[in-house]
Amino acid sequence: MLKPLFACAFAAAFAMAGTAFAQQPIVIKFSHVAAPDTPKGQAANEFKRLAEERTKGRVKVEVYPNSMLFKDAEELDALKLGSVQMLAPVPGKFGPAGIPEFEVFDLPYLFPNIEAVHRAYKSKAALDLMKKLESQGIVGLAFWDNGFRVMSANRPIHVPPDMKGLKMRINSSKVNSAIMKSVGAVPQTMVFSEVYQGLQTGVIDGTEGPLSNLYTQKQYEVQKHVTLTYHTISNYVVVANKKFWDGLPADIRTTLEGALRDATTLNDQVAEKDEQAAIAAIKASGKSEIYTPTPAEKQQWVKAMLPVQDEMASRVKKETLAEMRSTLAGK
Repeated sequence: MLKPLFACAFAAAFAMAGTAFAQQPIVIKFSHVAAPDTPKGQAANEFKRLAEERTKGRVKVEVYPNSMLFKDAEELDALKLGSVQMLAPVPGKFGPAGIPEFEVFDLPYLFPNIEAVHRAYKSKAALDLMKKLESQGIVGLAFWDNGFRVMSANRPIHVPPDMKGLKMRINSSKVNSAIMKSVGAVPQTMVFSEVYQGLQTGVIDGTEGPLSNLYTQKQYEVQKHVTLTYHTISNYVVVANKKFWDGLPADIRTTLEGALRDATTLNDQVAEKDEQAAIAAIKASGKSEIYTPTPAEKQQWVKAMLPVQDEMASRVKKETLAEMRSTLAGK
């Protein structure tokens, strides 16, 4: 009698262990370089909340902000290797990965307002870009806003000639490099997590980026002047490891797509509000002066930078630029 009883007990224990194993949640590591209180940080946390709630615990999302896991230069390799499952890098990150067409979003003064940016997200050009990621083992999921970019430095920069000779931090986008050269500045590529120290120590003279990052990363503390050039959009491409994403159960994937749509809506709402909040907070700090160019000064910025669009047309592909321009023109 002992052997059958032992066999039954073993079978029951094995079944219980199998059930427990089957109930282990699917873990998604979502890494990004921004602070938790930026639009991207808040949207990532909202995606986590919605994903876990709507899948009833079948999915667990671990969000890693502020380059906790990887520097921004290492993120895409980590995604391809499966070390993380989701990222939200800037479009310029896909240039070194072999898809420089994404840098069309970095072109200066291409998008007159945020509504134009949102039209661009839905364009054939943008959809084609997302499809190109698949050859890299990546699936494109969404675009997230982060406001328009501004210039900052430790001297007044009211018009383009004021930029001459300044060592300005940029991300790895070739388009951003061309933008800086168009106004006489010296572009310096630097990972995002090192920008504050670079500004503080004088390794770089200034930077450009969205106001939410300028504020949350406390860069305004080591910059005396901020100029609202709004020369190009700052946005992110939410992506996932393709093998992982395609391997999800269909119902889970559908639920996650819905959660991401709602997180995207939150991101875009927060981006608009946070820009104004950042301006107010920076002004209140008294540590950095915020300058709004006059209409005549703004035209000088546009005139100086606009040629970069055609200069970089071969990099972002002429057909991509043509499709984007057509979309923005309402054709």
